[in-house]
Amino acid sequence: MATNDIVLTPEGYAKYEQELKDLEREKLEIADQLRVAREFGDLSENAEYDAAREAQAQNEARILEVRHILNTAQVVSDEIVGERGTMVSVGSTVELEGAGGKTVKFTIVGTTETNSLKHRISNESPAGSALVGHVVGDKIAFSTPAGKVREYTIKSITR
Repeated sequence: MATNDIVLTPEGYAKYEQELKDLEREKLEIADQLRVAREFGDLSENAEYDAAREAQAQNEARILEVRHILNTAQVVSDEIVGERGTMVSVGSTVELEGAGGKTVKFTIVGTTETNSLKHRISNESPAGSALVGHVVGDKIAFSTPAGKVREYTIKSITR
């Protein structure tokens, strides 16, 4: 897989499909707003018309972006099993044990699905790339963006 490939979990792909449906519905609403704004007369000093045109441009740009993601994304859904057991891959939820027995869970996702508040980390992040390909019991280490080295042991891998 090339580094510029878009990787999505099945859930992420479904969210983009829903977003596209919502954007298409919003596109129709914006067209109605434009029609109404045109009825106000002089377009050169029509704030409602300008706002609707701006919304239309943003909507169209996002529709193009989401369509590109859906058309080019690689959906990863199969569990990867190697010689030593289930391996961490995109879509895996990994429980890690750090210093002092403290545990943390991360779900590995593609870059477009990351959400640090929900512990969804990119497969291209320092932690994500350190985890991918490892199995339960492996010890991993990675440097944080602040330069701290974190060391963990993989306790469990689920899909």
